[in-house]
Amino acid sequence: MILNLFRKNTASDAVYAVYAAIVAQSRQPVFYTDWGIPDTVTGRFDMISLHLALLFRRLHDEGKQVSDFSQAVFDLFFKDMDRSLREMGVGDLAVPKRIKKMANAFYGLMTSLTEAMDRDDRAEVEAVIRRNLFEDGSDAATQNLTAYLFEGAARLDRQPTASIVGGKLELGAAA
Repeated sequence: MILNLFRKNTASDAVYAVYAAIVAQSRQPVFYTDWGIPDTVTGRFDMISLHLALLFRRLHDEGKQVSDFSQAVFDLFFKDMDRSLREMGVGDLAVPKRIKKMANAFYGLMTSLTEAMDRDDRAEVEAVIRRNLFEDGSDAATQNLTAYLFEGAARLDRQPTASIVGGKLELGAAA
């Protein structure tokens, strides 16, 4: 059992690699400088949430092993959010309440976005984006983000599941 501490866990490495790719993708400056996503803790959470929603939409109904992988990515996301809140000075008693609010926001965004994208309803995706990300977002920024999400979903659909659960995630650059 102690030897397990020294073994390389490839599944865990893949989970970390995919999550790191999502975080890096979510930090592209174009989202904040050109498209008007608020460069705040909430804005960054929202961008990570959007990218995770695309990933989970892609991996849905892929079987038990892929479901376990998705759950591990989800768990890492909220472990990272917990750590971030604590680093920002949120007290121990308040962290669970904040995490619960974040989880509710994430599930709401993911559900609305997935349903709209599954119907190929661009107008509804734009409405989801306006409702969840922008206070005063321009139509152009909303349309750019909508097009980016559909392009990212298409790119993920072309990527083999084995590649994703192996730790390689390709979402493409925002333009």
